[in-house]
Amino acid sequence: MDWDDVQPKQAPAAAIGDNLENLSVAELEQRITDLREEIARVEKERDRKVKIGAAADQVFKS
Repeated sequence: MDWDDVQPKQAPAAAIGDNLENLSVAELEQRITDLREEIARVEKERDRKVKIGAAADQVFKS
């Protein structure tokens, strides 16, 4: 089991489409950092699934 599966899921600090008008510059910068980290996490999962799919394709082509 992966450690990430054991940890409780955190509620997102920011949602796409949230109103940004009332946020400070520091809050906006934090949101940018959080979103970049989330993009990296999503890309990592995508890459993992592409790799698994490619491996499965090789198995079933044989």
